[in-house]
Amino acid sequence: MAEALKNDPATENAPKNAVVEAIGLTKEFRDFWNRPKAKAVNDIDFTVREGEILGLLGPNGSGKSTTVKMLLGLLYPTAGQLAVFGKSPRDVDTKKLIGYLPEESYLYKYLTAYETLDFFGSLFGLSALEREKRATQLLEMVGLEHAKDRPIGEFSKGMIRRIGLAQAMINDPAFLILDEPTSGLDPLGCREVKDLILMLKKRGKTVVVTSHLLSDIEDVCDRVIILYGGRIRAQGTLSELLTIQSTNTITTPNLPPAAMEKLLAVLRSSLRDEEFKIDHPRMSLEEFFLDVVNKAQSESVETYGARAGGHIADYLSAGEQVPAASGKELLDALAGKEPEKKPEEKAPEEKQEIDSGRLQALEDDSLKTKAPAPEKPADDTPKRDFSEANKRLSSLLSGKADKEEKEQDEE
Repeated sequence: MAEALKNDPATENAPKNAVVEAIGLTKEFRDFWNRPKAKAVNDIDFTVREGEILGLLGPNGSGKSTTVKMLLGLLYPTAGQLAVFGKSPRDVDTKKLIGYLPEESYLYKYLTAYETLDFFGSLFGLSALEREKRATQLLEMVGLEHAKDRPIGEFSKGMIRRIGLAQAMINDPAFLILDEPTSGLDPLGCREVKDLILMLKKRGKTVVVTSHLLSDIEDVCDRVIILYGGRIRAQGTLSELLTIQSTNTITTPNLPPAAMEKLLAVLRSSLRDEEFKIDHPRMSLEEFFLDVVNKAQSESVETYGARAGGHIADYLSAGEQVPAASGKELLDALAGKEPEKKPEEKAPEEKQEIDSGRLQALEDDSLKTKAPAPEKPADDTPKRDFSEANKRLSSLLSGKADKEEKEQDEE
């Protein structure tokens, strides 16, 4: 189906707007003394049309990453012209229309998957309700809805690539740049990502893919550009570049021996001394692997890793724009307030009957708590008589003791 869409003449010949236009694009890096150091991109011309999937290929150091950074507005061209949606890549309004998945996803490892998408959605000024809807749909789409409350730091590399892909689409971009989108993914995840890219194309999205896995590029891209030494060495549709005109391939059902002998006789008489080969077609290892996994999933075998993703998120559609938040919603968002929710009708409260015995017990407990504290137990030790000592002390204080002592001395 996807191949039929790509090869439909009506679709290919229809006029489409240019999303990216590069003319004489050049980027030269210089050293501390402003001397030329390396010319990463050297005078290249290319165009990316709306609704097209373009593969950007080349070995390490060929200029792919530099070109991508200029498309994102992170690097400024040394010479030439570059326009994205008819404007400079550094224009803020242009950046809002771009989604980017870097080769290495650098995410906050202490945030959960849901919090990560909610955070990036807030950077685009989305309302809390819209962020919740999009995050839920994206997590289901990439097969991580069961792990939405797990911290990113606990994810495997493949799961991080999935959440990174969801993060790149939180703003419903019209132009997606995916750098090694299948890196770290298992074959099932690779197939899901490739199917997702094709579905995005059907919805009018424009995608640029860079990858060293040429089979992935061949499965999804309409056109490829091959860079080497900062220059374009080849570009065109896959049909133009890969078709070998000098040979033919004939695929038939399994023929009976008599029919096979007749076919071989015709081929020998027509080709004479030229060699030919007849063989049975075989599945690729990827197709066989996916067949085994699909059988396991149909048998409901449990897995704790990433699961098969659902349908593409509903909001990722061409031409649909999210309505801008009202002034009050924007002020509430800046103030950190949650959006007001409509009051829900509450069910009438049921009357509760209180048991009279239970009520009496509660009253008794309250009376006990208010009762005076008990008196201290009486001391059983015998009390001493200090009356004589008190008299003696008072006499000393009054001076009587001195008079009595004098009288005793005189006697």
